[in-house]
Amino acid sequence: MQVSDPNNIKIYNLSAGKSLPDWLSDRKRRALQNKDVDIRRRIELIQDFSMPGLSTTVKMSPDLQYIVTTGIYKPRVRCYEVNNLSMKFERCFDSEVVNFEVLSDDYSKIVFLQCDRYVEFHGPGGRYFRLRIPKFGRDLKYHFATCDLYLAGTGKDIYRLNLELGQFLTPFESEATEINKIAINGHHRLVVVGTREGRVEAWDPRTRGRVGVLDCALNCVTPDTSPEMSGFPSVTALEFSGSLGLSVGTATGQVLLYDLRSDKPLRVKDHMYGLPIRDVAHSGEHVLSMDSSVVKIWNKDTGVLFTSIEAGNLTQFNSLYSVPNSGLMFIANEAPKVQTYYIPSLGPAPKWCGFLDNLTEELEETVMETVYDDYKFVTKNELEDLGLSHLIGTNLLRAYMHGYFIDIRLYRKAKSVAEPFAFEEYRRKKIREKIEEERKNRVQIQKLPQVNKDLALKLINDVTDEKKKKKKKTGDLLEDDRFKQLFQNPDFQIDTNAEEYRLLNPVLSRLDKSKAKELKKKYLAEQFEPVDDEEEGKASSEGESLEDSSSEDDGELAKEIRKTHKLVNRERRQKEWEERKQQEEEEEAEGGKKQRQPKFYELRAGEEFGGVVGGKKHRVNKASLEERLRQESQHNVRVLSTGNREMTFTLKKKGMKNTQSMAKHHEERKKLMRPPPKGLTKSKFFSGVKKRR
Repeated sequence: MQVSDPNNIKIYNLSAGKSLPDWLSDRKRRALQNKDVDIRRRIELIQDFSMPGLSTTVKMSPDLQYIVTTGIYKPRVRCYEVNNLSMKFERCFDSEVVNFEVLSDDYSKIVFLQCDRYVEFHGPGGRYFRLRIPKFGRDLKYHFATCDLYLAGTGKDIYRLNLELGQFLTPFESEATEINKIAINGHHRLVVVGTREGRVEAWDPRTRGRVGVLDCALNCVTPDTSPEMSGFPSVTALEFSGSLGLSVGTATGQVLLYDLRSDKPLRVKDHMYGLPIRDVAHSGEHVLSMDSSVVKIWNKDTGVLFTSIEAGNLTQFNSLYSVPNSGLMFIANEAPKVQTYYIPSLGPAPKWCGFLDNLTEELEETVMETVYDDYKFVTKNELEDLGLSHLIGTNLLRAYMHGYFIDIRLYRKAKSVAEPFAFEEYRRKKIREKIEEERKNRVQIQKLPQVNKDLALKLINDVTDEKKKKKKKTGDLLEDDRFKQLFQNPDFQIDTNAEEYRLLNPVLSRLDKSKAKELKKKYLAEQFEPVDDEEEGKASSEGESLEDSSSEDDGELAKEIRKTHKLVNRERRQKEWEERKQQEEEEEAEGGKKQRQPKFYELRAGEEFGGVVGGKKHRVNKASLEERLRQESQHNVRVLSTGNREMTFTLKKKGMKNTQSMAKHHEERKKLMRPPPKGLTKSKFFSGVKKRR
């Protein structure tokens, strides 16, 4: 067991501590307990309350006597009985469970929604029935009054499976493209669904029609919350509180509390992490909202943080279940153990584990740091954008990892000063999106992007040409998400003044000209009919004209490339000359060139001073590449047609002086050698190497 004290609220982690394997004998268990203090202090509330890999969902039966949890790997479900504090049964599946619902008061009737579109019904003895739905499901709920099972997923339909008749009823058709969550009120049986577009739709099963819509995406941004959003605020969590209260969690990390009689939220709570809200629960006057990294417990009337539970760096939270009328909660996470937390300030322990109240009073306390709920984490670049970089090192900023914690009130004031119309701009953007949605049936005019308009126009023309010629479409870059930054990010703007682009421009313009010529020829061919006036046995003049035109075009292309190369080289030399002149002027302004200090050389006995040749060579070798290039008499850097640069240089051989002296010596010997007499010839007795027989 681990005890923490964030915000002076004691939180007991009952699943912390070391676990012992099942195959150990009692003697070895006692020996380990005597040696290790952590094993001795551990509390195993429920025996084997874990999964082989990780746990995805955890819930309790309506009678609060059984705990059902699912996980992987292999996909399975485990049921635990609280009276015995041990596992009752375990079953495996063919695919992973997305969500499940307990239909009866105990574990005898459970329905599972799997990731491969299958829905399985289980009884006390195992799987009872299995069926498949048309779309991939994301959530399911059971309506007790009508005995209907509601399923929703990637489509706009809300499927209704009547378990009394054993057949599908007419589904509810919503205006959303995808549905993420379903919730049913336990008092008046109203069905609400959360959509991908950030709306909550309410359906009345009695009239089989929609009775209301809440636009949560427009209301999740207020002056009290941060206007920065990394994505669209889709609805990811729904939970009723009483007959009129509704809690909505969004994908951008906000929790909205609604009264069903109003379309405006009573309170908006921002997690400040930007992570999707996965679960929302209620415990008295407190709201428990969970994302993948933290569970925040706060007051629903004031919004003040009560306490929080952090996941840490080694795991992530998946599902939350709070035991009603108690301070005990279960959290499914990306770890084998199902986390169990007990907060006495929220309520007493359940009857089946009432010993926790007496046990927690005797535990040793471990004080932890205070939770920074009213602070926002910002990086150094964000501070510079807000103009608050001068606060680094003061008490207003607290260094943490690669950034700082800043008070949320100061952050909002600085944000409003830096971007005073951010909220108004967001509202205008939402209004614009709604207007565009209403204009979908009108004629759509294709607009060019703000970045790389010429490239986009060329790609559009290429795609239209491919469609006209009925070629195999290789792909449209404008519609591909992998290349969307090419037409949105200004950093990817093509610089037409760059040397590489200017050197490639003749080739690109050549291709465009050839394409224009083809279009012109095609147009002329359509306007005039060809005349066959060639004599038999003679080649057509069209082929000769095509060859002549192609050779002329190649010559023009070569001239354009040479002309561009000369122009680029001239501009580069002019730029280098201006830089060198500016550098010389700066050196003269500073006091002229530095005078070289005299150097002294030591001569050995009998040695003559032959000049400072080695020193000069040493200075040349020590000089940088830029200085050596400037000292060269001719410009030895050549720009290729592909935009790359090529540099040529020669190396001085070490034995150059020796070869020159040897050649001079051979010339002198040739002059001194006397030629043989005119009558003297080679001996006839010698005719090369003697051959062996």
